[in-house]
Amino acid sequence: MKRQLAVEKAKELLEKMTTEEKVAQMIQVTYTDGGREEALKWAKMGAGSFLHVLGDDARELQREAMKTRLGIPVIFGIDCIHGHGLNTSATIFPSQLTCACSWNPEVARVMGEVSAREVATDGLHWTFSPVLCLARDTRWGRVNETFGEDPYLAGELGAAIIKGYQGDDLSDDEHILACAKHYLAYGEATGGRDAYDTEVTERKVREVFLPPFQKAVEAGCATIMTAYGFTDGTPLTADRHIMHDILRDELNFDGFVITDWDNTQSLVWLQHIAADISEASVMAASAGNDMIMTTKGFYEGMLNALKEGKVDISVVDEAVLHILTIKYEMELFDKPEKKGEPGCFGKEEHLDAARDAARKSVTLLRNNGMLPLGNGIKKIAVIGENADNVRAQYGDWTYFTHPVPDPTNSRPAHRPYVTLWEGVKEICDQEGIEASYAKGCAVIPKGEDDLEEAVRIAKDADAIIYAVGDVIPQFGEFSDRADLNLSGKQYELFELLKATGKPICTVLISSKPLCMGITAEQADAVVCGFNGGMFAGQALAEAIFGKINPSGRLPISFPHHSGQIPVYYNQMPGWHGGKYNDMPKTPLFAFGEGMGYSAFEYENLTCGSDLQVSVTVKNVGKVEGTETVQIYQNDCVSSVLTPVRRLIAFTQVTLGAGESKEVQIQLKKDDFALINKKCEKVVEPGEFILYAGHSSKEEDLISITIKM
Repeated sequence: MKRQLAVEKAKELLEKMTTEEKVAQMIQVTYTDGGREEALKWAKMGAGSFLHVLGDDARELQREAMKTRLGIPVIFGIDCIHGHGLNTSATIFPSQLTCACSWNPEVARVMGEVSAREVATDGLHWTFSPVLCLARDTRWGRVNETFGEDPYLAGELGAAIIKGYQGDDLSDDEHILACAKHYLAYGEATGGRDAYDTEVTERKVREVFLPPFQKAVEAGCATIMTAYGFTDGTPLTADRHIMHDILRDELNFDGFVITDWDNTQSLVWLQHIAADISEASVMAASAGNDMIMTTKGFYEGMLNALKEGKVDISVVDEAVLHILTIKYEMELFDKPEKKGEPGCFGKEEHLDAARDAARKSVTLLRNNGMLPLGNGIKKIAVIGENADNVRAQYGDWTYFTHPVPDPTNSRPAHRPYVTLWEGVKEICDQEGIEASYAKGCAVIPKGEDDLEEAVRIAKDADAIIYAVGDVIPQFGEFSDRADLNLSGKQYELFELLKATGKPICTVLISSKPLCMGITAEQADAVVCGFNGGMFAGQALAEAIFGKINPSGRLPISFPHHSGQIPVYYNQMPGWHGGKYNDMPKTPLFAFGEGMGYSAFEYENLTCGSDLQVSVTVKNVGKVEGTETVQIYQNDCVSSVLTPVRRLIAFTQVTLGAGESKEVQIQLKKDDFALINKKCEKVVEPGEFILYAGHSSKEEDLISITIKM
């Protein structure tokens, strides 16, 4: 009812608008491009949206917008990717990739809810999140922004965070618009090259990359962002089939679509499929883009195209109707500023949520008995730049990196944040353990290495915690990597530490899976933290000392070598030999992998005619632990190639030492569907192998054969 009323009001307003007012509604202006005076000019012209403007600056622009002839309010957007990170007072959550290590939709939902509240408290309405691209080529610079390599997991976590952002009512003062991006297959670009050619067929798009966006639409996501790059020679910004035929006609998306940054202008100067901005404007709007991000030339370009009869006004009307409908649904005309919750930045509830997300994302990948650290340990050496580098710990899309990076700003202006060194030191002080820190070597060589100091404190310690990884210049947009080896002297330092004979726990603090080599293969323990946000150091230290039992599972696979990519788990069969002749067959660490201080066994896997799966899971360890029960399927014989395994369900169960439980998961027929050669989604009759277990690795799974 509310939606229909919003549509009716939008239609009424649209009839009153001049052509110039309509086209202006399609423009989104960035505050950092031209500053205050330029922004005020566009507000008076009736621009539909602004981005990267905070607090009182946003309020000033809204006042100007409300003074225009029709008083149409502005929607303010912000890159709130893992917390309202462009605000220096915000709660910084783990990155999406780190959050995905929790395999917990509730963690994602709360992350969205808290982030929305802080964004709304800044008077803003809209986040450009979640990223539903899949990270199947880890050379890509934006891996950290994704939920990993798998479409099912990404869809489940994406739907959860959307619900957290938007709540039950778009007009709610503490919730904001979500924006699922980048539509479509953006992360699959050739060679991991950002915004490049994606060499995939439509069938593959529908099979692998569309499902997370379908989940987003089903979750009620209000906006979609189109992708940089192109498929089959057509830039995604100009692909009406993908944006209109599939997104609107098939998925029934009824929100509005926005381009990515300056994508309309890119059709001219970067992709060369339009001769000028007027032609590019027609292409973008006709394809189904309702709002044009940062390409201010669209305004004159579209007006000229309309005057010259190159496009019908109905194209503009359709776009503006989509935008106005959302504005009415948000009740912006009555309350143009989101109120949020005054004083909520850094409130204890928000900090607890970030801390909980960090704890549930810590992933233990190897342990020969070194962990948890405890009895007999009197001295600990903490080594590595990333052990005390909060910028690396926060990762991309915070006030360290956007919108105007400040390389001199090495630490946040406020607490609380906890680096790995600080987290370890705090526990050591409580336990009466002596702790020492040395950087050892820089992640990016700067002539500041002091390997001798690191070796000196290591020799004097009973155990070594060695942090490795990457730093901000090595990832993000415009920062794809061909070589995923650890940079600088990180391997060399590990060899020197190993030579001391002391046990080593390697901790990965990075944006993505790196080729860890000896730092993982010869370590006594390996812990993955990725970019864990403000409390990553505390969570990692608690896991290392056994204050928490780590329960994270990898949402992405680790290569041994850059040349081994891609190593995602759901590969197709048929490779002669099944491996490179100079590389192991399996990845260094596999999708779904992770361990804790408990161990779990599976038995009695069954599946009824109603597709209810039942499996008995037993904690055979000595402490309580949480297991992520993973369900995969394989289509034994199919009309098109299907993956060797495909995740179709998961759930979590917490069991005490020695406790067992029958876990039940309800599947549906659609979980066994494929996309056939006609691009139809069908379930073909025949046998399927159903797997249940601890990870995607065959040795971690039990299986049965069922018929459909």
